[in-house]
Amino acid sequence: MDLNSDLGEGFGTWRLGDDEAMLDVVSSANVACGFHAGDPRALLATCRHAVDRGVAIGAQVSYRDLPGFGRRFIDYDPPDLVADVLYQLAALDGLARVAGDRVRYLKPHGALYNALAHHEPQADAVIEAVRQYDAALPVLHLPGSVFTTRAAAAGLTTLSEAFADRAYRPDGTLVSRREPGAVLHDPAEVADRMARLVTGGGLTAVDGSVLAVRADSICVHGDTLGAVSMARAVRAALTAAGARITAFAADPKEDR
Repeated sequence: MDLNSDLGEGFGTWRLGDDEAMLDVVSSANVACGFHAGDPRALLATCRHAVDRGVAIGAQVSYRDLPGFGRRFIDYDPPDLVADVLYQLAALDGLARVAGDRVRYLKPHGALYNALAHHEPQADAVIEAVRQYDAALPVLHLPGSVFTTRAAAAGLTTLSEAFADRAYRPDGTLVSRREPGAVLHDPAEVADRMARLVTGGGLTAVDGSVLAVRADSICVHGDTLGAVSMARAVRAALTAAGARITAFAADPKEDR
């Protein structure tokens, strides 16, 4: 099982989360690309720390929305979104290569992630950007989303994600952060949830129904309060349940 987290989300002197501590826990790092967070110097440092620890680097592309942290929907003209995703991919991949590796997968961030669950034109735009940049690059998203379905049809490698620290609706989408209870904070509760997921117990939605979720990767958000403690608890629970923590997009010569 892969364990991922969103990293590189500070900007200048403002820091968010503890990237170095989180990189000691996760197997994959969704690194910001400068559009919702992350300045070049900090992103380069994050890539270097990831390489030092054998953690796979993913490009966390987003809307161009620094003030809103990428959490506000933008009604893009699709060619603009294609170009913006290409720009972010190329920028982070350049930093990752200088650090000694490369971008190994793509994961959308924030409002773009949520939009791609149902928004076909934007899903197609992101898919087209990946195809133009590197058609072998895997994409990570919610199972059964419009983005996952259309990416698979376009020949891309698709990987499914579950969120340790987010509440789910009965339809398998995430509860909006504007709603109470959308973000989970209890490490023990979150760890138990993920242990049940990997042993076939599914995920419990907010209405009590059980979702049959298949996950290639589990995410603990780096900006969630107590994120590092939560990630450690999740990793311990997954290991106790018999899961081996390894990056889905790692170099074949590496094994974390």
